[in-house]
Amino acid sequence: MPRLDKMPGVFFSANPKELKGTGHSLLDNKTQKKRPKTFGMDVKAYLRSMIPHLESGTKSAKSKDILSADEVIQWSQSLEKLLANQTGQDVFGNFLKSEFSEENIEFWLACEDYKKTESELLHYKAEKIYKAFVHSDAAKQINIDFHTRESTAKKIKAPTRTCFDEAQKIIYTLMEKDSYPRFLKSNIYLNLLNDLQANSLK
Repeated sequence: MPRLDKMPGVFFSANPKELKGTGHSLLDNKTQKKRPKTFGMDVKAYLRSMIPHLESGTKSAKSKDILSADEVIQWSQSLEKLLANQTGQDVFGNFLKSEFSEENIEFWLACEDYKKTESELLHYKAEKIYKAFVHSDAAKQINIDFHTRESTAKKIKAPTRTCFDEAQKIIYTLMEKDSYPRFLKSNIYLNLLNDLQANSLK
């Protein structure tokens, strides 16, 4: 069974005791300092939190708050099914962070939330989303064409619940054609699925 500690680009000691009590420290190795700080560890901890019954016998595998292998398999059927699942959103978001493109799912989720916004708050939320993701100087600028960016800027001046639909569709398609296929082949997805399948056989 593939191990989370075999994720490329992430170092996990086979023996935790090696990290202390010896004259050699990983922190002394300059090459280690160049690696991402704790992303790999965070992902490992996160995936374990998705399957707590692997760490503890206190919860039943049939408990509603336990993620099942069937659910995770369904994520591979379409991006729509993946994003329809809260845990799927979280795991996919962690994958996008590893690719430095988390702004895509953050924008998509912000648009989904925006569509449920009460009328009196539309202007406030529209401005907030535009400044965070769409504006040419946005800190988390999404990858959309000039026409869509300009069109969205005009729409938010008299905001409706559909003023981000065009940009959201572009970002969804980008994730569907680009990031999503890589996600299904990633260690983040495959290790989670393998752990859940192995646990279901116990």
